[in-house]
Amino acid sequence: MIPIPLHDHIRRQTFWLFTLVLISANASAFLFELSVGRDLNRLVFFFGLIPARYTDPHFVAGLSAGGLVLPIFASMFLHGGWLHLLGNMLFLFVFGRSIEDRFGHLKFLLIYFLGGLGGALLHIVLNAGSRVPTIGASGAIAAVLGAYFVSFPGARITTLIPIFFFFWTIDLPALLLLGYWFLIQFLTGFQMQAIQSATGGGVAWWGHVGGFVTGVILALLLPPRRRRPVVEVLPW
Repeated sequence: MIPIPLHDHIRRQTFWLFTLVLISANASAFLFELSVGRDLNRLVFFFGLIPARYTDPHFVAGLSAGGLVLPIFASMFLHGGWLHLLGNMLFLFVFGRSIEDRFGHLKFLLIYFLGGLGGALLHIVLNAGSRVPTIGASGAIAAVLGAYFVSFPGARITTLIPIFFFFWTIDLPALLLLGYWFLIQFLTGFQMQAIQSATGGGVAWWGHVGGFVTGVILALLLPPRRRRPVVEVLPW
């Protein structure tokens, strides 16, 4: 069962400009992916995050500093399909707007990109030697979730719960919803580590974990904006 967040219940005081910019940038990058046709594999290999590029001396020796840094951030704007893109953008839309409102535009971007960096580094460390490129904004968006987790633990999140062929909507506290999400990423990361090591593929679960933890740390360290949003909390 995968809960699908639909919207939160926070009264924001500013427009979510950079959340919109990031959603637009990711969508534009995906449309560009669709346009390159047969060159898509080469594009993904060049801009994707490949752990061996940073851990294999033969790779490292042939790359410039830009060649090492660029894929870490460029890979955040590439996606493996429509579902991958839409799922990530839904989470960014639901949680990013309130984090941008709480911390301001620039600190929101800092959380996003440093979270993506934190997720990428943990993925590289735990998949050293893998030559399979990883793409997606999941690590950066996980940082937004981590920041939301500590900033608005009691906020109500209207959530869609699919059960077999039925769909239910329920308001869940962010602490429960995001705590469950993080637990799934963490446990699945352990379970899939052996499979990913053997096949070199799979979802970058540890990238999600690294991004989430980075977001939690940054939300605790960065001072929020003076004005606080109004949060409608659940009574339980």
